[in-house]
Amino acid sequence: MADGGTDPAVFTSSTLPSDPRLLATVTNAYLGTRVYRDILHVNGVYNGAVGDTHRADVPSPVNVRINVPGENGLTETFTLNTRTGTFSHLLQLPGYTTTHRIYAHHSLVHILAFSITIKRSTTKGPPVTVQLQMQFTPQSRDLDLHKGQDFQGAQYIYGKTLIPEVKGAPQPTVHMIWTPVPQAVTLPGEEQERTWEFLTTVAESEEEVKKCFSEGTSLIAAGSLYSSHTQAWTALWKGCRVDVDGPLPLRQALYGCLYYLLSAIPPLDSPDFLFHGISPGGLSNGTQGEDYWGHVFWDQDTWIYPNILLFYPEAARAILKYRIRALGGALKNAQEQGYKGAKFPWESAVTGQEVCPEEIYGTQEVHINGDVLLAFEQYYHATQDQKLFREEGAWDVVSMVAQYWCSRVVWSQEKQCYHIKGNSPPESWFLGDRTWQLKAHSFSGLACVMPPDEYHYSVDNSVYTNAVAQRSLNFAAEVACDFQIPVPEEWREVAKKVKVPFDAARNYHPEYDGYSPGKQVKQADVVLLGYPMMYPMSPEVRRNDLEMYEPVTALDGPAMTWSMFAVGWMELKEIQRAQTQLSKCFNNITEPFKIWVENSDGSGAVNFLTGMGGFLQAILFGYTGFRITKSSLNFDPICPDNISKLKVTGVSYLGSKLNFTLTKENVRIKVTKSSRDPQLFPLEAVLVASGQRIPLPEGTVSPHYITALCISDLCCRACSAGKS
Repeated sequence: MADGGTDPAVFTSSTLPSDPRLLATVTNAYLGTRVYRDILHVNGVYNGAVGDTHRADVPSPVNVRINVPGENGLTETFTLNTRTGTFSHLLQLPGYTTTHRIYAHHSLVHILAFSITIKRSTTKGPPVTVQLQMQFTPQSRDLDLHKGQDFQGAQYIYGKTLIPEVKGAPQPTVHMIWTPVPQAVTLPGEEQERTWEFLTTVAESEEEVKKCFSEGTSLIAAGSLYSSHTQAWTALWKGCRVDVDGPLPLRQALYGCLYYLLSAIPPLDSPDFLFHGISPGGLSNGTQGEDYWGHVFWDQDTWIYPNILLFYPEAARAILKYRIRALGGALKNAQEQGYKGAKFPWESAVTGQEVCPEEIYGTQEVHINGDVLLAFEQYYHATQDQKLFREEGAWDVVSMVAQYWCSRVVWSQEKQCYHIKGNSPPESWFLGDRTWQLKAHSFSGLACVMPPDEYHYSVDNSVYTNAVAQRSLNFAAEVACDFQIPVPEEWREVAKKVKVPFDAARNYHPEYDGYSPGKQVKQADVVLLGYPMMYPMSPEVRRNDLEMYEPVTALDGPAMTWSMFAVGWMELKEIQRAQTQLSKCFNNITEPFKIWVENSDGSGAVNFLTGMGGFLQAILFGYTGFRITKSSLNFDPICPDNISKLKVTGVSYLGSKLNFTLTKENVRIKVTKSSRDPQLFPLEAVLVASGQRIPLPEGTVSPHYITALCISDLCCRACSAGKS
């Protein structure tokens, strides 16, 4: 049942979690911190060489707590408001209230701010004093910090990181200015209310940090710093909503996931912003030895990215440009491993060279190349943005990855197909899960493969790896044809003849050559062939894959896994089985601020955006059936029994914006913004089975109610000159 009396976007508690890792985060694309933490992190600022590279710890002037000692009748409330991107602490006492508000400004991304407001219930009264407890030392183990001259009454420090990522790489400089924080603030007896605002700005240069601080103080003087932040969040939510008439925990989970993901995306109106990727723990986490050290994995491209692309292709574009800038490092990785083309790192920081602390992953999890290219393919089909590919480097990424796969395969004369093989290292190198402690071993020269299921390693012909390699090559050939570039014959040859393991007797896909049915796997692997890969297979094979791997997937594996099983069962219209899998995700959501943990026992990465991304995909691509293809945006929705309506606002497709409202009875589609050339590319809904075409003009709801009886194989297309 829907709970109309509780706002699903506002998370409130009278206490804080005992584990500080589970505190709410306030983050934008440039700055991030957990509330009440003594450090913050800055986009793209890492310290340490190669396997020791980690987000640099920057001391945080916003680590302030408020306290009113010796007062009776005190009640406290801690709130994360995802609508406004604000964390607040409310103290209520007889006669007055005190509110402490913390936020990372969403549009002015160089600003972190907090305010203290004291408000009495009467016009006059005795003075009210609130103590401010600040734990701040302007020192860092990762930065050589120096004190600069005070600026506009604020304090100033600056310094660069100690150790570059690789030899010769830049060492980023951090400049920070912040408003001094007193030990207490007092509301005079003759005043009813007063607010004190405190500003922190961080930038790469003295000029930029001073400019941002001056802009922030001007907005404070005008009384509009906080309102400009909330207005930015309002605009963001206006173009990106997922609303369900259903259980409150589901509604809260959706708002929480979207908030944390939207907090991480690059600013939509700043195309020149250099974005350095999304780590599994977000920008708020990733210090040395914690939450994968702030590195970027396939988590970004496979799990987080599709949700962003569906709503905000501008932000998706910035994520792809991060990979484009890292191409030089990827070329070097391939060369060092003895291959041609580009090999994207399993763990990436700034340079694109491998920074994984354990060499086995960087050497063996070669599926990352296909994961990166699948993100480029989805973007290309959703936007037809040829400029990114022709002029801004995306084609170089596509062609270099294709070249890598061609150099990575081995021809089997006996089987008359290409293999992607692995060699077995010593048995003592036992692996158990993604966070294992491994001693350094040399894998140089070994052609090894680890599937997404990291319980197995040095295998031959990982089915996911080979299938995603095939898809990379087919996409490369497609783009080459579109740009009238000659397609190398080996691209087509390898794509056509690479082995994708299949057991014809059992009618399912073994995870790799020699996989024994019933052997435990760590996480979603083969099930990814159906979605997001859309690898061709019959419903019977899809079912067999799900039934083969569901009972042998580790229950304590990472959070995103069950979302993919749920999507698979939704494809087969097995709604109850889908709901059973999706419900497992809730074991990874912690209270009160809906922070996700990687594993259901609380271990692993915290603020696990990867799990949130998988969960959102189960709703956005599972319940709706959205699939981005070369020719259309397909949708094939289902409505579980506990949901009466699902509304998805702000879906982006070929420059248009659409809203979808789905119920058990019908689908309603509204175009809120047309593409740049609606005459050339008019949108229409198409019932593939019957060929019925329904025009979708801007500003009107489709006049046709598309009933559940006809809903299968429904898509949106933009047709040109009579072609669809």
